[in-house]
This record gives sequence, structure tokens and C-alpha cells, in this order.
Amino acid sequence: MSTRAVTAAPRGGAAARPMRLRVATYNIHKGVSRELFGLRRVTRIHELRARLHELDADLVFLQEVQGRHERNAVRFDQWPSESQHVFLAGATTRKHTFEAAYGRNASYLHGHHGNALLSRFPIVRRENRDVSDHALEKRGILHCVVQFPTANVHCFVVHFGLFAGSRERQTRVLVDWIQREIPPDAPMIIAGDFNDWQNVLSASLYEQLGVREVFDTLQPAMGMRQQVVHFVRDRLFDARSSEGGAAVALAPRRVRTARTFPSLVPWLRMDRIYLRGFEVRDAKVMRGPEWARLSDHSPLLADLQAKG
Repeated sequence: MSTRAVTAAPRGGAAARPMRLRVATYNIHKGVSRELFGLRRVTRIHELRARLHELDADLVFLQEVQGRHERNAVRFDQWPSESQHVFLAGATTRKHTFEAAYGRNASYLHGHHGNALLSRFPIVRRENRDVSDHALEKRGILHCVVQFPTANVHCFVVHFGLFAGSRERQTRVLVDWIQREIPPDAPMIIAGDFNDWQNVLSASLYEQLGVREVFDTLQPAMGMRQQVVHFVRDRLFDARSSEGGAAVALAPRRVRTARTFPSLVPWLRMDRIYLRGFEVRDAKVMRGPEWARLSDHSPLLADLQAKG
């Protein structure tokens, strides 16, 4: 297990220090990438596993994970014999072994793929729900409850559709699910590939679930004028109308997120890590040729600390 994640209570009955953990999210493109200007398909799944373990994350949210692919097993010499989530969870040393959960999204004659969660701590509950909006795009949300020494954390691995209408409907399913079944004070992480390149979902998720995106929380360095503008926007967004007891945002809020796609020259803001019950100590996009050769997305990495 990671030595960073949770510290025990000090001697003498003093309170434990807040829980700390590292979280990553990554669309791995089924472990297959292209080279020679897209003319040749290659797999670097062994290198991808090594890179993931180098991140030293406690939780890894994965999308486009290949559960089975009989054609690739024949096509590529280095194709793992087990499912990708099982392969990626394992390592040559016990220190870096993950527990894994997998949720199947799409099935076809030669295999299937979906979302996965890798965790250094016990996964005590798991559930996968189909949120496909039409037959051409099979999408799902994987919900896992991870048992940390100080608290259970609700983790949602998300991969939403390519069309705006689909994403809006899938977001409503996610919000309804959480509001009905997850305690409002429970620590929660929602991460994955939202395909929300126009960034229209963040404000709604904040308003309805109280979650914040990690890069938005960090507050990048800004000039005085920008700081004033963001301060006013944040306060206006947090303001609520007392009429009828309804919570109504008075002004739109511009949420800051990171560029992750395409990985060679990241331009679109596709991937997110949303939090409730955590503070962000650091966050970054893993860029560079060593990552661009593995997938068309760049992974996100965030260091968190539990509030309170």
C-alpha cells in the first residue's frame, strides 16, 4: 500500500492527521495506440502498466479498458492473457499490487470493454450501471466503495457520450443516483472521460452535488483583476435565493479545467476529477512523448487531503 495515503492516530490519544491520497484518471484507449502517422496499430500495454505504477496512486480511474479481445490476442505478441484491469492491477512486487473492479460497457462477438477502478485499499462494494443513450455508443458508470482506515470513499468511474444531449442525460442519471443513494456528507470522487470539451457540466455538478473539479479548486496564479473577477463569480454562484426555499444560482460560473486531448498536443478539456469532502494539494496533467505514445488521452494526477 502507499505510504502517503493514511496516517494513524498519534500516541497519547491525539486526533489522527487528515487522510491523504493520490488519485489518477486515464482513458487508456484499450491499450492500443497508433504510429507511423496512424498507419500501424501497436500495443504498449506493458509500458502502460509500468507508467501507471510509477504514478504511485492510491486510486486509478480507468476508461476504455479491454476486458477481452480475441482478435488482439492473436494480432499482438505482447497481449496479456488476462483481462486488462487484472493485468494492470498486478506487478512484480507486492508493494504495487492493486485491487481491481471492472464494469462492462460494450460487448461484441470478439470481446468487451468498459471502465475499471484500481485501488490500494479494499473495494467493499461495486456496481456498474448502463447509461447508454443510443445503440451506437455503449457507456457506463462504475460505482465502488473503497474502505480507507478512516472512512469509506464513494468512487464513480465515468465515461460519457460524444453528443451533448447524451452527456446531459447521462449526467442526470449520475446526479439522481447520488442524490438518492449516497449520504450527502459522504466523501466522494467522480472521475473519468466526460467528453465535455465545452465544459458545460461542471457548474451543474457543483450546484447539484457540491463537487468541485481539482484544477478549478487549485486557483491558478492570476493577476489582481482576474482574482477579483473570479472571487465575485464564485460568491455570486454560491449565493442562493431564499424564495420558496429553492437553491438557485444567480450567475453562471466559469470553471477552470485541464487540457488532456489529444495527448500529443493536448487542446480539448475532456477528462475530469470531481471531489466532495477533499482539498486539493496538487494536480497536474501527465504530458510528454512517454505518455503520448500510450493513448490518445493524457492522464490526470491529483494529491488530495480529506477535509476536517
